[in-house]
Amino acid sequence: MGPDQRDTPRDGKEHLPGLRRRVFLEVCAGGGLAATAACAPSAPARHTDRAAASHRPEAERNRPGTPDWRIRSRGPDTAVMGYADRVSVTPGEEIGLHVSTTAPSFRVSAFRVGWYGGAEARLVWSSERIPGRVQPEPRFLSDTRTVRAQWPRTTALDTTGWPEGAYLLRLDTQDGHQRYIPLIVRSTQGAGRTVLMHAPATWQAYNRWGGSSLYEGPSGAYDDRSLAVSFDRPYDEDGAEKFMVYERAAVVRAERLGLPLAYTTGMDVHRDPKVLHGASAVICLGHDEYWTPEQRQHVTEARDAGTNVAFLGANTCFRRIRLEQEGTGSDRTVVCYKSSFRSDPFRTTDPALVTTDFRQSPAADPESSLTGVLYEGYPTDAPYVVHAADHWLYEGTGVRPGEGFDHLVGVEYDRVTPGAPVPAPLEITAHSPLVCNGRRSHADSAYYTLRGGAGVFATGTMRWVEGLMAGTPGGGRDHGMDARTRAFVTRTTDNLLRAFAEGPAARHRPAPRPNAPEVYRADA
Repeated sequence: MGPDQRDTPRDGKEHLPGLRRRVFLEVCAGGGLAATAACAPSAPARHTDRAAASHRPEAERNRPGTPDWRIRSRGPDTAVMGYADRVSVTPGEEIGLHVSTTAPSFRVSAFRVGWYGGAEARLVWSSERIPGRVQPEPRFLSDTRTVRAQWPRTTALDTTGWPEGAYLLRLDTQDGHQRYIPLIVRSTQGAGRTVLMHAPATWQAYNRWGGSSLYEGPSGAYDDRSLAVSFDRPYDEDGAEKFMVYERAAVVRAERLGLPLAYTTGMDVHRDPKVLHGASAVICLGHDEYWTPEQRQHVTEARDAGTNVAFLGANTCFRRIRLEQEGTGSDRTVVCYKSSFRSDPFRTTDPALVTTDFRQSPAADPESSLTGVLYEGYPTDAPYVVHAADHWLYEGTGVRPGEGFDHLVGVEYDRVTPGAPVPAPLEITAHSPLVCNGRRSHADSAYYTLRGGAGVFATGTMRWVEGLMAGTPGGGRDHGMDARTRAFVTRTTDNLLRAFAEGPAARHRPAPRPNAPEVYRADA
């Protein structure tokens, strides 16, 4: 698909041919913030749990959880908000927080996300009260329409003793309002482990704090969207919306299964693929749209060396981005010109790094060569329809050929697209009829293997991870999915994660039965 085939209507949303791209974002948090004095000193520790003999996630599994980890009151937009000066740290590294609040003081609590007997998080550390202050207004960089808070550091946290994992740092004001700051305490070794790869570049792409994201600008229009977005600003909504919706449930499930796990982010894999070396599997979570070419190369190399790969969402590896240095450190800016790629300064110097869709020129390389499926569109809402009911992925679900699960396909979807490059052998395991913007199509789940032994599975739907907690208290949006759907998604995910944790799936699970031509011939 060439860039001239994309049109941008007055509503500001990008369109694939005949299929509308979405803007998930709502009204931004934040607004005018008055200038303040210098930042407060580092937060004194009020409670630190150093009992773990190891930083490994396994050391956490029998610990009691902390049920009171959720946000109870967000309060006004300016009540409290903050950001970390690093996306991830290894245990023991310091992290700085930059916080603005209208309250006299606030406290920081670090909750590690996991199973914890159903509590789903554990308090690992919390601070004493820290003086609060309102921070200056953010800067707006006109060349790229980038919002950057550039607040003075408020406090510093010492992560010594923190086990590897996904964390929610909760800011609690003196007057009872709360926001999250997400943080990954990453692993440095992944050999023999299932690596959970979080997607902060995608979190930031959709972040509209300060009025601009990679999808829209202050007017709400696509034309004045940011061309680059900064990590030197808070996230909008509750501070961790994309993690909460598309990643948390998968983390909880993987930890409940007791698998050997490692944690990283796509940005860390971009810099250093060491955590993927010898890994049993790498799991791309529910919405992982924005990748650098380096990240894609490193995941592909791991796959080719025998590491299994699972894509638990849709629209994965769709945008080609660059990470640039600014503000508080390196790789703090996500650059993606998208349909304005002709303005990307790399167009004449290094076309392979021009920031547009991977499938677009220059340097077109459709994501299907890695994922097996190709992103097609938004929005849709359709049943997930099983095709290969006897596939090992669906063992124990009791599912029958043609059986459907309402609302599980959405809001974006992928399919096996004739003519797109895909590895072989590849088997379509689910083939779900849908309608998107008046056009009939299908979403596909697909499984393929490579000669090196790796198995690769893509769900083809954005709602898979949401389905893991559909209909449960605190499960978030479920789009009408019911307990039957939750049981199906949970068992299938368990089958997938357990199989992939055993090592190269082609060596211990049945081979794919190539069926794409047959499936799509039947639709003709």
